[in-house]
Amino acid sequence: MHMLLRNLLTLFRRGAGSLSIDQVGTLSLRVRLIDLDLLRHMNNGVYLSIMDLGRIDLLKRIGAAARLRTLGIYPVIVSQTITFRRSLELGQRYVLETRFLGSDEKATYLEQRFVVDGEIYARGVVRARFLRAKGGTVGPAELTEVTGVGLDDRPLPEWIARWASDVALPASRAPAPSIWE
Repeated sequence: MHMLLRNLLTLFRRGAGSLSIDQVGTLSLRVRLIDLDLLRHMNNGVYLSIMDLGRIDLLKRIGAAARLRTLGIYPVIVSQTITFRRSLELGQRYVLETRFLGSDEKATYLEQRFVVDGEIYARGVVRARFLRAKGGTVGPAELTEVTGVGLDDRPLPEWIARWASDVALPASRAPAPSIWE
């Protein structure tokens, strides 16, 4: 329930200001008791949930969230990776930075960083697709068309394209048997 509330608060937050697609979105946050694991630092799964907040905020601030909602289009995460450098602890303030990296023919890519006093504590890369509530996918070119935000005109760094290919699973309608070799 706590993440639902955080998502709603982020979605309806006022006064954050607008951003262009080339700018980094920032959210100032604090580690809460409910974020901790048994080792008393922020749980690794919580980082991924907090990253949702940054993506919601960025879509809102670039002016795409309301238009996508009106059209019945929503983002889903296809794959993500995160690297941890230092632990975030109870009460610690940090900034979540989020920026678009680029697109391929099917997905958009974002980088997100957990930053304390200018130092990166963790960094995640996310591959996201956009779906229609009535069925079907929306590619970056169509997203640019319906939102007016240039999501399709940024070339991907080569390592991101390799990563996306290396971690891809078969399409949802294709067989994907769990066979260990």
